[in-house]
Amino acid sequence: MNTTVRSALRLITGPAANRLGIHAMRIAIAIIFLWIGALKFAPYEADSITPFVANSPVMSFFYAQPDQYAQHLTHEGELRLAERGWQAANHTYAFSRGLGAVELMIGLLVLVGLVSRRLGLAGAALAFLTPFVTLSFLVTTPEAWVPALGDAQHGFPYLSGAGRLVLKDVALLAGAWLVLADSARAALHGAPRTAPAALPLEAKA
Repeated sequence: MNTTVRSALRLITGPAANRLGIHAMRIAIAIIFLWIGALKFAPYEADSITPFVANSPVMSFFYAQPDQYAQHLTHEGELRLAERGWQAANHTYAFSRGLGAVELMIGLLVLVGLVSRRLGLAGAALAFLTPFVTLSFLVTTPEAWVPALGDAQHGFPYLSGAGRLVLKDVALLAGAWLVLADSARAALHGAPRTAPAALPLEAKA
């Protein structure tokens, strides 16, 4: 291995790179929760999560008529006042605003973890648990899979647009675990919120 490559690898595996990676992951997770949480206050986003909530055995009770959701679905950007009226009566928007507030709180807690160990640990724990709920939609939501409309590719494993969106939470789950582990380490040992420095390459040989 030549000197240039070895120097680059040392830079990547050094404590500064580890610190940057953890902080970047924390900020990325915060952006996801803050942005998507804020969108939950927009009607189109509230409408788009209706199939997930209506089919969830632990969330459907938030809706007044979860069994009727399929008759009132709209496309993003489409305004149909009659459907908006039904969604309002169904408590779709009230639930979405509540969910958005929770996501904003998680995002803020994760971000504050840059300066507060305890709050950061709470935010990381919540960020880690949230994808388990989201990924459960792959099991409970029919709209997560391509419907049988004539094409040979439908059902499992053919994810629909909604299903592909949900599957991305696998990466969020893994990233939140790294942040959670780092926050727990800092809370236990009073150390800076960074990953431990990697051993030099020579020490591993």
